[in-house]
Amino acid sequence: MKRKLSNQFLKNFLVIFLLTILDTVLAFVLLSFASGLISGSLAKNRYPASAIIKDDYRQIDASAVVQSGGGVQVVDKEYRVVYSSGLDTIGKDRLTAEEFTTFLMESKSKPYHYDILYHSKGEFWLIVTFPTSIRLDFSLVLNKEANPGDFMQAGWVVTFVVLSYILLLALFAFIYSRITATSITVPLKKLCDGTRLLREGDYSVRVDLRLKNEFAELQNTFNDMAARIEHEISLRTKSEEDRQRLILDISHDLKNPMSSIQGYVELLMNKSGMTEQERNEYLEIILNNSKRANRLLTELFELSQIDSPEFSLKLERTDICEYIRQICGELVPQLEYEGFEYEFDILEESVFALLDTDRFGRIIQNLANNAMRYNPQGTLVAIRLTVQNHQVVIDFSDDGIGIPDHLVDDIFKPFVRVDASRNSKTGGSGLGLSISEKNCRGTRRGFDTAPKRK
Repeated sequence: MKRKLSNQFLKNFLVIFLLTILDTVLAFVLLSFASGLISGSLAKNRYPASAIIKDDYRQIDASAVVQSGGGVQVVDKEYRVVYSSGLDTIGKDRLTAEEFTTFLMESKSKPYHYDILYHSKGEFWLIVTFPTSIRLDFSLVLNKEANPGDFMQAGWVVTFVVLSYILLLALFAFIYSRITATSITVPLKKLCDGTRLLREGDYSVRVDLRLKNEFAELQNTFNDMAARIEHEISLRTKSEEDRQRLILDISHDLKNPMSSIQGYVELLMNKSGMTEQERNEYLEIILNNSKRANRLLTELFELSQIDSPEFSLKLERTDICEYIRQICGELVPQLEYEGFEYEFDILEESVFALLDTDRFGRIIQNLANNAMRYNPQGTLVAIRLTVQNHQVVIDFSDDGIGIPDHLVDDIFKPFVRVDASRNSKTGGSGLGLSISEKNCRGTRRGFDTAPKRK
């Protein structure tokens, strides 16, 4: 991948390199064309020395040149400045031969345009000066009459300069193409490595490109995807573990009563001389274990029924306050028999809600059974019903031992019990709270806007 991208970038920059060469040539052509377009409008070309020179320099009219920002000087054969008007860059009244020669030689290097014309009859030099706006001192002159040696050397110099320019441009294009390719291939390689590890099952892999461009967005998308996959895999793994634990718990809870039933039935069949009292005791044990197995199967069926997509509650418009008071009344004998304290706080108003009364009663009964099963005598069980923001709030609480911290998140899952040994004498099946929680989630509540006071 890296080589393919690098080569592709090299091809792209080769095209850019060729276009740059073409653009350079076109630039010189356009500059020459533009120079030709504006040459007629420049002051230096409108007032050349040849246009204003006279046989008698005293008759020269320099007013137009001066008005355009230029100047006119006349230097005679004695190198004296015999006439000066406007801009003066000589700055002297008289020059030596060396100074005048230096002036002529250095005129092209100064920021002025000089048009110098010698009048042979009058024996003077006419110098027309204008400030230079922009000047590009580049020209290519080919004269076949030049010395062959000079011509050859000049040709080699021009060729060397052109080739050096092209090679440097090509080198820069090559280096920049590699740098640009690396800035893309390195993040892509890291993303590919991360994807490969993800494909191989390492869902904890994350990519850190330390970039702030589009690759950063791709990095965040990849990391978010990896995090979601890791989360989904962990949920799937936990779900599989819960399923296996559920099967083991069901097997364990069914095996004990069924084994007990089988054992006592065999005992009844094989033991002779059994008294009536012994037979009744064995039959009672068989009956209790069969009830226990039947209760477990009933709860499993109910739990499966609730999880079914076809499951729906049989909702009826019910005065929930009166309904909860009836349930509390049914709980009072059980609580008093078990030695529990109780406190009920139910609204005296009639509040109507859509309820499946059978299943909702099962919720309260299961919560009460758990409170009485796991708490010591003297524990206070409280039930309160209030209306908040057009919603019924039922608070079922006790001041007993509470739920162990390690079971807080899992207490409503099937077969979760405080007693890990799953002893039938110390707890139920572990399905009651799960059934209650699922019934609560499926319950829809609605209320009259004007509750009727009883």
